Amino acid sequence: MARMRPAFGALAISFLFLTLSPSHAMANTLISTSPTAGSSLSASPSAITMTVESSLMDLGNEISVTDPSGNRVDDGTLTVSGTDLVLGMKEITKPGIYTVTYLLLSENDLPLQGSFTFNFSTPSVVVPQTSPPSTPTTPANVEGDNSTTNALVIGLLVLSFGVLIGLGLYARKIFTEK
Repeated sequence: MARMRPAFGALAISFLFLTLSPSHAMANTLISTSPTAGSSLSASPSAITMTVESSLMDLGNEISVTDPSGNRVDDGTLTVSGTDLVLGMKEITKPGIYTVTYLLLSENDLPLQGSFTFNFSTPSVVVPQTSPPSTPTTPANVEGDNSTTNALVIGLLVLSFGVLIGLGLYARKIFTEK
């Protein structure tokens, strides 16, 4: 009976792992985008590139890019190659948040639908500074009472040392009983 417990435990852990682990039969996922979602650009992108986990179908995919006013700024040329998708862009000049909306299809999989944004800001003109460069400053020392933090760290060290000793004594007890 004592030998059955480890086997039963291993069986239970295996069952939990198999039932809770993600399956490849789930929906396609977005791996990367260019420009990166949430990034800020100072140069107009010539294309939007997306990479997904599963191979995409050649037809039926939809992707669009809109400017801050809601006007489309992509040129409509969509190229699909395996897991990569490339959408051509018109030259953008208006600063603001641009939204990429997509609906991507792959065989025997759920459609991947969503959106992401990127910020476009026109490059600012850099005026050379005529004044002499300032001397670097060092950050101010932060004054504060670290006694609470020190006490917490010391307490955790003492507690972990106590647990280590307890485990050693327990292990000694187990081996001397046999």
